[in-house]
Amino acid sequence: MARTMTSDARKKDTREKIELGGLIVKAGLRYEKRALLLGALIDIARRIEGNEDERSRLTAIGVEAFGNDDQ
Repeated sequence: MARTMTSDARKKDTREKIELGGLIVKAGLRYEKRALLLGALIDIARRIEGNEDERSRLTAIGVEAFGNDDQ
C-alpha cells in the first residue's frame, strides 16, 4: 500500500512539473537559459512578497494570456 501511495505521489509531482514547464513555453521562454529563468522566478518571488499591487498586476497579465488560449 505504501508503494502505491509513493507511486501516486510521484505521478502527481511529475504532472505538476510538466504543467509548470508548459508555463515557461507559453511565456515564450522555451529557449532561455535555465539560470536566467531561475533568476527571473527568484526576482519575482521577492517582488511580490508583501506587494499586493505587483501580485495583482502580474495575475492580470497571466489571466489575459490564459484567456487568449483559443487564438
